[in-house]
Amino acid sequence: MNIALMLLSAAVIFSEFRFDWGEQVLGRFMAAMNHARPEKGVVWELGQDTLTAHETVSRLIDRKTDTKAFADRTDSFSGIARHLLPGEWVTLDKAHFKDLYRSLSLTHARQILDPARLIWLLNGEVTDRIFCEGLKNGMKIYFIDTGNRVIHQIEITRDMLNAIAEKQYLEPGTLEDFQAFSGRIYTADRFFNAVFKLPGEMIPDLLPDTDLLLDQEGTILRVGIWNEAENGFIRLGFEIRHQEQVRVLFLNAREWAVWQLGLVLKGAHS
Repeated sequence: MNIALMLLSAAVIFSEFRFDWGEQVLGRFMAAMNHARPEKGVVWELGQDTLTAHETVSRLIDRKTDTKAFADRTDSFSGIARHLLPGEWVTLDKAHFKDLYRSLSLTHARQILDPARLIWLLNGEVTDRIFCEGLKNGMKIYFIDTGNRVIHQIEITRDMLNAIAEKQYLEPGTLEDFQAFSGRIYTADRFFNAVFKLPGEMIPDLLPDTDLLLDQEGTILRVGIWNEAENGFIRLGFEIRHQEQVRVLFLNAREWAVWQLGLVLKGAHS
């Protein structure tokens, strides 16, 4: 029996080496089952794609959480804009937005949003939440009602943010260094005497940022009125001398108030 089994095994092995029938049978079986087999590497690629997707989602969640936490603790619009990537967004609490707004000088705050409109948006019943969206050149802020409608939106550009961060309202030099003041430069006495002839309720629109003036050390020598209006405002330049240095402080006054002041200045001159 053992001898017969050994002879049969030897014959099978010999025939395999001679005719390769085993490989042919295996090849035919694999060919028949080929339609049910995944392509080469597909299983690995699907697994890798799934892993990558999970990692991407995880990073997005972490990034969103980090952005929200940063926005909640930042003390400036510039800080939020620097942290937000284009297309990213974050929510702001009403109270936090109000704090950020009130941290600005009135001149810069009005360039972003008129105070009267801010009162309506934050203290009225229209705004449910506030979104900030990152842009390439700054950010957009959306005020949303309970129906998910945008009731107001503002765009804060990179130039505006830089002006706020770098305090570009103060420049070294004299009023003559700025061509737009030409022909409309007055001594400080003449300017303020004309201001005090205006109705009292008009003065805050003419001198909105008195805190900036009070913070300056030195003496106001002259005041210039810009030759052009922009978005309802006209720039005033206050030439200030402190020790050996002369600088110009810029403030934005309401156009209609400056027009009234100009009538007084012309009358005083005549």
